[in-house]
Amino acid sequence: MKLKIALLPGDGIGPEVIQQAVKILGAISKKYNHTFEYINALVGAIAIDETGNPLPDETLKICASVDAILFGAIGDTKYDNNPSAKIRPEQGLLKLRKNLGLFANIRPLITYDSLIHKSNLKEDIINGTNFVIYRELTGGIYFGEKKLSDDGNSASDNCSYTAEEIDRIAHLAFKAAFVRRKKLTLVDKANVLETSRLWRKRVLEISKQYPTITLEFLFVDNAAMQLILNPKQFDVILTENMFGDILSDEASVISGSIGLLASASIGKNTALFEPIHGSYPQAKGKNIANPLAAVLSAAMLLEHFNLYDEAEDIKSAVEKSIELNISTPDLNTTNHFSTTSVGNFLRDFILDEENTFYNKNNIDLGQSTII
Repeated sequence: MKLKIALLPGDGIGPEVIQQAVKILGAISKKYNHTFEYINALVGAIAIDETGNPLPDETLKICASVDAILFGAIGDTKYDNNPSAKIRPEQGLLKLRKNLGLFANIRPLITYDSLIHKSNLKEDIINGTNFVIYRELTGGIYFGEKKLSDDGNSASDNCSYTAEEIDRIAHLAFKAAFVRRKKLTLVDKANVLETSRLWRKRVLEISKQYPTITLEFLFVDNAAMQLILNPKQFDVILTENMFGDILSDEASVISGSIGLLASASIGKNTALFEPIHGSYPQAKGKNIANPLAAVLSAAMLLEHFNLYDEAEDIKSAVEKSIELNISTPDLNTTNHFSTTSVGNFLRDFILDEENTFYNKNNIDLGQSTII
């Protein structure tokens, strides 16, 4: 298969983790005889520094012309510490989602046996957790009309949804549940919000087309508690933009490291894949960032194009690296590996799983781990 992929490394550790994801895709292309063409583009703080725009027109043009986008991270402390800045890195990602119609954000979460002790939750609570969050991405309060009074003493943010916006992501979530454990949970605040009542009405109507799927409803405050009390109860979670943003970050602590969590943002004509972690500017250039979320995002990219065997190879390599503790400092505090070294191991394992020799010194020196 031939794929044209836009690379938007962005800020902070983004370029470092995207470099490893590309390394792994290179191993996949070599093993399966695929051709992946990459085009680099600017986004975020680095784009502001170079062009004055967090999403330059050239970047948007590139993203609209490719098969898929691999995204790193955006954000910089000089903007984080200045919330009143008129131009911000985050505006680039929001504009990209809106202009490309990336309406569905998909965030899977699974637990790894060898990492359960890293979680802040008890082992018996999280062991076996495996769910996916479908978050609507281009509607709701983030994109509603925003007002500030002339005297600066009152403000409002409008939350708006249409039936069409709800229906298109609801169908995706039901289809996902159909090939999983056939359970879908709609998270809303229908006891208070009119938009939530519309969500509940539309999802209930759509559920008639999926009679084998068990549908349940949870208010968002209860859902936030249930994610901690009993995360194993969930299969597919469907929710609106802001609730999904909050719940998916809450869910990230279950696995033991936010550096493990990948995501996909799906539109009608293209898709974007990114780790859910931020730019982590404190680690920039230190070669200590966990690349696994970016690598797993690349696996989701392959799945999007029905390259399931290839994606499974990446997942198997990630699981083996975790099992062998070939991990960056967030997962391995005493005998850790660098970002580059973890990438080298994953690449070599994919290319020759049976004969990969696990030697820390070899991996750290960048030498082949294959014998």
